[in-house]
Amino acid sequence: MILPLEGITVLDFTQLLSGPCASLRMADLGARVIKIEHYETGDMSRNLYGESVDVCDTSAFFQAINRNKESIALNLKLESTKKAILQLVKEVDVVLSNFKPGAMEHLGFGFATLKAINPSIVYGYITGYGSHSPWANKPGQDLLIQAISGLTYQTGNEDYGSVPTGIAVADIIAGSQLVQAVIAALYSGEATEVEVSMLEAILDLQFEPMTLFFQDGEIVKRGNVSGAHPLVAAPYGIYKTQDGYITLAMGSIIKLGELLDCNDLVAYQDSSQWYSKRDEIKQVLTDLLKTNTTKHWLSILEPADIWCAEVFNWEQLIKQPGFEVLNMLQTVQCGNGGTYQTTRCPIRIDGEIITNKVGAPILGQHTESIAKEFNLTFGA
Repeated sequence: MILPLEGITVLDFTQLLSGPCASLRMADLGARVIKIEHYETGDMSRNLYGESVDVCDTSAFFQAINRNKESIALNLKLESTKKAILQLVKEVDVVLSNFKPGAMEHLGFGFATLKAINPSIVYGYITGYGSHSPWANKPGQDLLIQAISGLTYQTGNEDYGSVPTGIAVADIIAGSQLVQAVIAALYSGEATEVEVSMLEAILDLQFEPMTLFFQDGEIVKRGNVSGAHPLVAAPYGIYKTQDGYITLAMGSIIKLGELLDCNDLVAYQDSSQWYSKRDEIKQVLTDLLKTNTTKHWLSILEPADIWCAEVFNWEQLIKQPGFEVLNMLQTVQCGNGGTYQTTRCPIRIDGEIITNKVGAPILGQHTESIAKEFNLTFGA
């Protein structure tokens, strides 16, 4: 399979998650990614994040997000190294970074400098709050962005207070949006500077509730029973059963009542009440569904085309035929020869999945080979 970004070379200054998420997807799609790391410590995520789980002598987190990349370990304070990087910029198509605003300019790698060297360069970067924000120097960290953006008030029950998501969603969304911006800029064929801030990315993720807020000025209440989506009426939520959990999406309360032989649900004949009285309705469902097993309820609801599903953890999910058919896992080999299992790129091209057996590099694994390939002299 010929991947769409084959022939594109990315010089990647990013670290931790948001930027590496972007360069990972570009690597999945065929780009060559040359990762610049600190000559002593490397990407902060090699040791800072997820260090309790060791894979190939470094953190599992680093391995998961940096597969199929090359690593050069450099001292960016040396003038000889800076000269070599500027020479390398002439040969690449994309430069990525996710430092605080002004850091790349301080190093001598600002957009104006790189554009003068390479008139078709695409210069993409992620900031926390925007380059010109009064918050520009605040730490652009995922949990902080979730909190500031209002996202944490979209999750869980009202009485829970502010609830963050269980994944670094601001990092991942910002990285995904940077990929979109970079590919669009590559299509133009001209030198282009593209920026995505984590705050703007996570605000965009909330376009639905924010649009409603700007119409009526009201903060949407999440409810206090089986909170899931604050804009959606009952039965939308997750409910405990006798042996696990079941989730119910949108649907008719009357039909549910009839199927479950529950007159208390059938009594809600006015569909306009399914939102205003959602806690009442969800409490009826809560009390009912815990009296029998998940399998029992699914055997009633699924044949009737009710939108419902069992709630799985990962151990349960990977045993399901619906997961197995996806071939979502791949085994890759990291730079020290070890192997590990991870997810693959979720994109299919012409019906084919995208896999790559190359795992994350060891620190500086490709410094010498890249110096030789491009006739560079990096500082000692």
